[in-house]
Amino acid sequence: QVQLVESGGGSVQAGGSLRLSCAASGYGYTYGSYCMGWFRQAPGKEREGVAVIYTGTGSTYYADSVKGRFTISRDNAKSTLYLQMNSLKPEDTAIYDCAGGGSWSRPDRITDWTYWGQGTQVTVSS
Repeated sequence: QVQLVESGGGSVQAGGSLRLSCAASGYGYTYGSYCMGWFRQAPGKEREGVAVIYTGTGSTYYADSVKGRFTISRDNAKSTLYLQMNSLKPEDTAIYDCAGGGSWSRPDRITDWTYWGQGTQVTVSS
């Protein structure tokens, strides 16, 4: 059974940084064969795909709203996904979830993503 556990959320002032982690268990040695992503949902808004990292070449996707500020990475040996968030803005405030997809999962198609973490709150104050 795959489990994803996020950590690293918290409260920060605008312009600050946070690093989210997502520890996966249950994938075994196949973790590196699946794309992983970060999603967020703010109150009253739809869930948004923030960043995705794919297998193979490790190519990445970022939502326009976070390009140049957020960096997604993964350590396959530790089965851990990261999201480095810099220059945070109040509009980044949301619950952030990590998700495990297939070999190629679209950030705009929630049904492509099989496994979800419990979410971690990120609050950015102005």
